[in-house]
Amino acid sequence: MAATHTDVIIIGAGAAGLMCAAEAGAGGARVLVLDHANKVGKKILMSGGGRCNFTHLHSGPENFIGHNPHFCKSALSRYTPYDFLDLVERHGIAYEEKTPGQLFCQNSAKDIVQMLLAECRSGGAQIRLRTEIEAIDWQKPFHLKTSLGKLSCDTLVIATGGYSVPSMGASGFGYELARRLGINVHTTRPGLVPFTLPPKLLASLATLSGISLAASVRTADAFFQENILFTHRGLSGPGVLQASSYWHEDEAVAIDLWPQADLLTQLATQREQRPRMSLKNFLATLWPRRLAEHWCTHYVHDKPLNQLTVEDLKQLQNHCQPWTIKPAGTEGYRTAEVTVGGVDTDAFSSKTLACKQLPGLYFIGEVLDVTGHLGGHNFQWAWASAVAAGQAITA
Repeated sequence: MAATHTDVIIIGAGAAGLMCAAEAGAGGARVLVLDHANKVGKKILMSGGGRCNFTHLHSGPENFIGHNPHFCKSALSRYTPYDFLDLVERHGIAYEEKTPGQLFCQNSAKDIVQMLLAECRSGGAQIRLRTEIEAIDWQKPFHLKTSLGKLSCDTLVIATGGYSVPSMGASGFGYELARRLGINVHTTRPGLVPFTLPPKLLASLATLSGISLAASVRTADAFFQENILFTHRGLSGPGVLQASSYWHEDEAVAIDLWPQADLLTQLATQREQRPRMSLKNFLATLWPRRLAEHWCTHYVHDKPLNQLTVEDLKQLQNHCQPWTIKPAGTEGYRTAEVTVGGVDTDAFSSKTLACKQLPGLYFIGEVLDVTGHLGGHNFQWAWASAVAAGQAITA
């Protein structure tokens, strides 16, 4: 039986796959999108607490991690956050800027999915779900054996994402495909993910679950000044999530619990004004009271400020600026927002996302070794890489 032929097949109906389908369809290509899931855009729907942090207005190459930090520059410069925002506004989607630069839907992440589907329909792109890819013949045109039957195409786009959130259908499909073609895949690990803590430390912090505070978090390779959150499993919050993308097993993490100023300088000023004030009450002016009580119980004995010894002051600062911990690990791909590492970008054109060794093959989005910071940057890479490929396909 002859294979059903189309111009472009895109494997993956997530952010990058749908955006590429819309762009290639708008350029006149006949496009078919395939996905093994039962619905499109699952990670879009769950992102941003269901409201989708769809881009960051200040997204640039400095917000991305990868073995080749220059690779993302071309696509990001040619399709900017304002280009995507223009699309959002043309579809009448209400949005808001929460923290500076981070844009969220006012209503629901469903608005972004519906916008992408509308764009796909406008360009005539077809989408088929619950479809398994059983085999691919790399002779041009590409032939795919699928649960839909035999298909063929002139152009094949891999937009299958990474391992993060397997409950949403994430898999290593794209990585395995690359390896079969002899393309290097850099070691992957969970990114933008909470830290877990050793049992003894976790037990000692049990009363702090739910406390959030401003902090700075430093790893061997990165520094972020954003809130942290104590949880019943360990540490989370924006500062921790950001740092996790740079953290490696057995590394220590330094957390400044009062990044606004030098703690001892503030304490000295307060001691002059209120010498009989207790250390616990002083710390409670800086932190939530539960945290102040915990630190006085576990690290520095509570006493009036004018009775603190030089050793007490050293102990206080050593456990606050910074508080150094060694995470037991992370919560893994189960809760990770992204996958760090992935398919080696050296095998692809940074301008078109085309595979150098196999004309007609493209890899886009998270499957590549390009990982963004928290705050909408990963979506911006999905949009920009998809548009770059979509335009190249129909050029």
